[in-house]
Amino acid sequence: MYYRTLLEHSINSSSVTQPKSVLQYGYVPSEWASYIFLLLFGLSTFIHTIQASYFRLWFLLPTAVGCGFLQLIGWSARLWSSHDPFLKTPFTIQLKTLVVAPTLLLAANFILLGRVINRLGPQYSRLTPKLYAIIFLCFDVIALLVQAIGGSMATAAHTLKEEKLGTHITLGGVIFQLVSITLYSALATEFFIRYARDRPIRHGPGEDYRGKVDIPLKRMLYALVAMTVFIFLRTIYRTAQFADGAHGKITSTQWLFIVFDGAMITLAMVTLNIFHPGRLLETPQSEYSDYRLVVSNSIIPLIPP
Repeated sequence: MYYRTLLEHSINSSSVTQPKSVLQYGYVPSEWASYIFLLLFGLSTFIHTIQASYFRLWFLLPTAVGCGFLQLIGWSARLWSSHDPFLKTPFTIQLKTLVVAPTLLLAANFILLGRVINRLGPQYSRLTPKLYAIIFLCFDVIALLVQAIGGSMATAAHTLKEEKLGTHITLGGVIFQLVSITLYSALATEFFIRYARDRPIRHGPGEDYRGKVDIPLKRMLYALVAMTVFIFLRTIYRTAQFADGAHGKITSTQWLFIVFDGAMITLAMVTLNIFHPGRLLETPQSEYSDYRLVVSNSIIPLIPP
C-alpha cells in the first residue's frame, strides 16, 4: 500500500519529470497476476517433469521444463517487485529470465516437427529431420545468447545511451527469433502441402515410406500449430515492445505484458501438457517398423563384409 501511495504521489508530483524511469516498469507489477502465473507455471512445469520422465523424452527437460523453471524465477521476481517496484535486482532478474525462457520451449517445437516428418515421410521435407534439429536449434541458441547479452547490457547500463544499446541488441535477438519462427513455419507448411498432394522432393532408400495421419498424430499436429501461434504472437509483442523503447507506451502498459507474454507462454506450455508427444507421437507403428526393417535388410547385403 505504501508503494502504491508513493507511486500516485510520484505521478502527480510536478517535481518528478520521469516517474516511469524511476519505477523501471512504468507501473507497479500486479501481485495477483504474479501469484496466478506462479501457480500455472508451477503446475505445468511439475507435470512436464513427470511426463518427460515417464515417457523418457529427455529433450523436454532442458526445453519445456527449462522454460517453466525460468518463468517461475521471472514471475517470482515480478512478485517481489509488486512489493517494492523501485528495486533494481528483481527487475533485472525478471527481464533476463522472461525474455529468454520461451526460446527453450521453441526448441521443443523444432525437435517435435523433425519427429513428425520422420513419421510421415522425410521425402516430402525440404530438410531432413536431423537438419531441422541442427539448423533451428542453432538459430535458437543464437537468439537466446543475443537476447541474454542485450538484456544484461540494458539492466547494467549507467547511461541512457548504454541502455538503448542493450535494448537494441535484445531487439535484434527477438527479431532473429521471429525470422526463425517464420522460416520454420514456412518449411513446415511446405512439408504438409507436399505430403497432402503426395509430391516428394527426393527419393532414396528408406525415404519412400508414406506414414498415415492417425487421430493421435493429428492431435499432435494441432498442438504444434497452436504452440507455434502462441509463441509467434508473444515474439511479435516483444519485438514491438523493444522497438518502442524501455519507457515506451507498450512497455508501460501492464495488461499487454500479461496477455501477450505471460498468457501466451502459459497456453503454449499447457497445450504441450495436454497433447503430449509421449502419448500422441511416440506410439510404435508396426507398419512403419516393418518397412524400415525390409529396407535395412535390402541394403545390408550390398555392403561387403
